[in-house]
Amino acid sequence: MKRIFLIIALSVSATAAIAQDHWQFTEASDLNIIGKILDGTPNPYHRVDTVKYKGFTNSENIQVRCPAGLAVLFKTDSDAISVKTEYGWEYKALNTMPLSYRGYDLYIKKDGKWLWASSAAAKPEKSGEHLVLISNMDNSEKECMLYLPIYCEIHSAKIGVLHGSEIAPLESPFRHRIAIFGSSYTHGISTSRAGMSYPMQLMRHTGLQFLSLGCSGNCKMQPYFADVLCDVKADAFVFDAFSNPDAEMIEERLFPFIEKLQAAHPGKPLIFLQTIYREKRNFDKHVDKFEHEKQETAARLMKEATAKYKDVYFIIPDASDKLHETSVDGIHPGDHGYTLWARSIEKPLLKILKKYGIR
Repeated sequence: MKRIFLIIALSVSATAAIAQDHWQFTEASDLNIIGKILDGTPNPYHRVDTVKYKGFTNSENIQVRCPAGLAVLFKTDSDAISVKTEYGWEYKALNTMPLSYRGYDLYIKKDGKWLWASSAAAKPEKSGEHLVLISNMDNSEKECMLYLPIYCEIHSAKIGVLHGSEIAPLESPFRHRIAIFGSSYTHGISTSRAGMSYPMQLMRHTGLQFLSLGCSGNCKMQPYFADVLCDVKADAFVFDAFSNPDAEMIEERLFPFIEKLQAAHPGKPLIFLQTIYREKRNFDKHVDKFEHEKQETAARLMKEATAKYKDVYFIIPDASDKLHETSVDGIHPGDHGYTLWARSIEKPLLKILKKYGIR
């Protein structure tokens, strides 16, 4: 028993020694950041320049400055990888793991596929100190994808490798640019780690690049969000647009939203997702009525929209299983539910995109 404790102590000591003395750091923005919906933001980890684009509420202003859906691509021969972060605003909630909202999620390519390698987050009181993500690897060159935290503002994210190791930007293997504007579901609320939202799962599984503008509680087809989307350079657009607004708001805003986006992006597919079944309605009659009206209104209007407008589509996702046990808080699914969501829309989404040469 003493020997086991000694081995553990030596291992912790060795990690600490590496953490203190043997690292060289590169700012993540000097490598290759993918998933950005708009380039040229003064802070490279912001998704939208909130000085240029106006109209956001305080909550929306904060959220579009969080790097949800952003990942850093790099290659290195280091046998250990770490990260050192300077945070701005930080989210705190009980329904999402800290690993997701303030932590990092590392994938490394193996046999041609992205394979999960590590996820970690420093404790809030240790912000600014560097965090060892993984160690004890071999010294071969590794292709890495590091997802950034989904719900914290970042001023600096420095990736550490061991002194003498090489680190360089990795060219993106992901194809096309598919913008996705959505609610907390698209944002990734209730995920256990940063790479588990349904757009990020779709990205890894299909090889298509998704540019996430997920904003928890705030995807309501607002005109000022449409202004942002009008300036986005993308091959296709996906909208999780019916999860946050009520039935009356959907009725009022849907067609003007479509027409504004079509004027800015003629000939580009606009693909709308129905909102998912929220488990909270299982017994709460008020919630059940509210959700039913919202889904019914969305389905009715999208039937009209797909007949009225060219290049407009409607897909119905499913984030539940037979036992209805995918929910975390009655609203958001956990990782398994997001996996079900991604799989449920993959085939119809790819079928639509194929019509536009997006493969």
